[in-house]
Formats: sequence, structure tokens, C-alpha cells
Amino acid sequence: MKQILAATALTLFTLAAQAAEPAGGFKGPDSLRLVTAAEASTLADDSAVKLQGHIIRSLGDEKYEFRDESGTITVEIDKEDWNGVEATPDTRIEIQGEIDKDWYRPGVEVDVDSVRLLQ
Repeated sequence: MKQILAATALTLFTLAAQAAEPAGGFKGPDSLRLVTAAEASTLADDSAVKLQGHIIRSLGDEKYEFRDESGTITVEIDKEDWNGVEATPDTRIEIQGEIDKDWYRPGVEVDVDSVRLLQ
């Protein structure tokens, strides 16, 4: 009985120690870079990007026209990736995602992973 209690206590302490460790990942200079809409349209498929600017209109089917000082680019934002942000054309936001190029569709899109308000 004492062995069972000791084993249970040891297991609980081990699990608690693992749960206390913060989740992390690589945050280096190339992990996520701030780019302009014009620069994003020249990057390779699946490149990770961060853009700052405004959504100026909806294109339908979770696609939007995003504008910054360099021009516009189409972005796709799934409902769950809005993170509660409500944006108007005057709202300055930051989006993070990946470049999406398809052989059957001309142009470039950003597949957005997260949206955040900027001050």
C-alpha cells in the first residue's frame, strides 16, 4: 500500500512539474518577419509573414483586401483566426500567416493565422 501511495505521489509531482514549464518555440530573426504587401507578393509559397495595415473590403468567402503603404494583397481569414478583433477600414491591424500560391489561381494570398489590433 505504501508503494502505491509513493508511486502515485511521484507521478503527481512529475506531472505538475511538466505542466509548470511554459510552452515555447524558436523566435529568431527569420521566424516571422514584417513585410509589406508588395514584398509579400514576391515571396515563395508557405513563407511566414507579418503585415501591418488595414482591411479595406470583404471579397467574400473569408477573403479580404488588405492595404498597407506599399499596396494591396488578398488575405484569407478564417472565423476562428480573428481572435475577437472587429475591424473597419480605419482599424490598423497586424496579421500573421503564410504566403499561399496555387498553380491554378493567379496572384498571391496570405493565409492568416492570427489578427491583432495595433495602437
